[in-house]
Amino acid sequence: MRNRIYLDNCCFNRPYDDQTNLNVHLESQSKIFIQNEILKNTFQLAWSFMMDYEISFNPFQDRRDAFLHWKALSAVDIDPVENILVKGMELTARNIKRKDALHIACAIEAGCEFFITTDRKLLNKYISEIEVINPLDFIRKLGV
Repeated sequence: MRNRIYLDNCCFNRPYDDQTNLNVHLESQSKIFIQNEILKNTFQLAWSFMMDYEISFNPFQDRRDAFLHWKALSAVDIDPVENILVKGMELTARNIKRKDALHIACAIEAGCEFFITTDRKLLNKYISEIEVINPLDFIRKLGV
């Protein structure tokens, strides 16, 4: 689906990182802008079992609650089905960490056009089915 996006766990956590780094600050502001656009229905947020899994390990209850608020606003919530596991294994074979591979597989399954992340290693990976992009470059791409 056009305008459907996936924000990974790194992206959700970006505003809690050290904001004295200019790049981190700009990515945080871009992520907040994207979330505001989700609220305006400019974009549809895709969620997945992988987000639930990773968020469950966050040691801060207030952050877990804030992140899970977005689950309720998501257009789709992807469950662990076989084709996601197969795609995840394909991506893992291309030197993508298992959790990241499953996130990407979920985003593809959800019909997302963009996989938005702040993970530098993932940003260097080409995946034909989806564009992997950081929040700041996503905003630039929109021409905002």
